[in-house]
Amino acid sequence: MKTYFKAEKGQAMVLGLLLCGVAVVALLHYFSLGQVLAERTRQVHALDTAAYSGAVVQSRALNLLALSNRAMVGHHLAMGHLVTLASWAQLGGHQAQQRLRANPPAFLIGMLFGVNHGTAYAASSAAHGLQREAMQSGQLGQRFIQHESRVHDTLAVVQSQVVSTLAGTREAAIKAVLNRYYPNAQYDLTITAPPVGQWLERRAAPSLHPFMQQIAGGYGFLQERNHTARNAWLVSPRCPTKRHQLRRRGNTVLDSSGRWEAADTQSYHALRSNRWIGCYFREYAMGWGWLASRSTSKLSAPHVNNPPDNFSSQDFWRWVADATNWDIFTGQDNPMANSRAVASRVVWPTRGYASYFDVRPLLPGVGEGVGQLFKSSHSGCFRFSVELQRVGYDNLRYTVSSAAESYFERPTPREDGRYEQANLFNPYWLARQGPVSGGL
Repeated sequence: MKTYFKAEKGQAMVLGLLLCGVAVVALLHYFSLGQVLAERTRQVHALDTAAYSGAVVQSRALNLLALSNRAMVGHHLAMGHLVTLASWAQLGGHQAQQRLRANPPAFLIGMLFGVNHGTAYAASSAAHGLQREAMQSGQLGQRFIQHESRVHDTLAVVQSQVVSTLAGTREAAIKAVLNRYYPNAQYDLTITAPPVGQWLERRAAPSLHPFMQQIAGGYGFLQERNHTARNAWLVSPRCPTKRHQLRRRGNTVLDSSGRWEAADTQSYHALRSNRWIGCYFREYAMGWGWLASRSTSKLSAPHVNNPPDNFSSQDFWRWVADATNWDIFTGQDNPMANSRAVASRVVWPTRGYASYFDVRPLLPGVGEGVGQLFKSSHSGCFRFSVELQRVGYDNLRYTVSSAAESYFERPTPREDGRYEQANLFNPYWLARQGPVSGGL
């Protein structure tokens, strides 16, 4: 029996070696599988990071466009204030001249309409020569030119460059991240995105006008400047209800092309009466100013182009009856001061509004593919997808996909409770990962 057991030695070793071989093969297989999964996971992380970086760059470009649009609006408002201020400067300078000529005298204005009006008229002497600042070569005119240059020569140009380079800048950001993972660009990258022109559009300048009118309405300096003061006592028994009047008139106008104009006048209307026409108002122009945007601009208020310097040779009312259609009985304008303003007007040539970029709205009747694009654009999501292919571990070709998007979201709800669609006037564009499947 002893001899028999010795003959059986070594049989289990063969089986053990077979089991070890199977274990080694399985271990190598799982190791290889783990390496493949690690390679793919690293590639997914790299592409997700790169796609998100591209969305961040895209969102920053959209926010830059929004801020530049707001800057355009700010410059246009500043130009409106400068035009109004220039009109006031003309008014002050001409009123200083009338004050020095005592036509009318300051004490008369104070006696008829109160100490405040008299003091203000007397203080206008300090504005002597101020109308020179309203010339195109003056300080106000030069500031106006600078603001307009910022709009047309800086902001509009920057917007065009941002839009034209957006796709390239986004791709450069994606590749910069991938190159940190895979130096020497050892990969193939495919970016699928709709053309920028399909979700952003350059809008014609006049489309900005309603918004500018709404914004300008919040500034009292740009509103009508109309005030009428009357003396307290009876002037003529022929017209016991009428009084001497001090009329201040002024307004600032913005036309549909974005050109500002402003006119300001002040006149003393002395109540007179005679047996031929009864009671009427004899106007003494105290101050005037008109800043126009074109040499062909027309002042809408009553006026004549060549008013006489004085009425020493003809009565005021006779000249009005012969040369004009002015209402000197119940009218509320300053036609003589308007005429002086037209004769001494200042013209600041201007290009008006500049074209700008905004989100293209959802259009009815578009095709299926484009419709999906506009649908996402209308909701404020501009998406793109990326695909990365490269040869990695075990000489295998790995392909992964990712997607990211820029989306519009207010940090806080609107105070009026209304929903705000995506736009390029509020810089509320953010970036996030997006689903790989689905229309762009």
